[in-house]
Amino acid sequence: MSITITLTDQDKSTLRTAAYGAVSLMAAAGAPHKGITHGSIALTSATGLVGHVLAAKSKDIRLPGKSVAELADEVLPALTAAMSLLGKQYPEEVDNFRGTVVVAVEAAAGPGKGESNPAVAVMARKVTAALDAA
Repeated sequence: MSITITLTDQDKSTLRTAAYGAVSLMAAAGAPHKGITHGSIALTSATGLVGHVLAAKSKDIRLPGKSVAELADEVLPALTAAMSLLGKQYPEEVDNFRGTVVVAVEAAAGPGKGESNPAVAVMARKVTAALDAA
């Protein structure tokens, strides 16, 4: 079975920026390198329409900013926009996208050497809140 993707290039860019941006935010907040790797693997392991969009080779992910705040200004609204976009065009993919991003964020936040990082935990909650804001 083949999935027909009718999203515009801008829509695909929004989904990729949101998902990969969430993992980038976790890195910026201080998540361990190994966790970031696991988060990225979680994104490329997605299935369905979301998996096809996230796995596509593309240079359209733009994550500008020299600070965590500037990165968050780009990524958090993109997460909400992605959920809204999918809700309107592909409602059956909303849970897939949300679940994929949450798994990636949880993987990225994985404790390094038994220590937890409060900044990483707060960023994970912000990502989840942005997903749920749509």
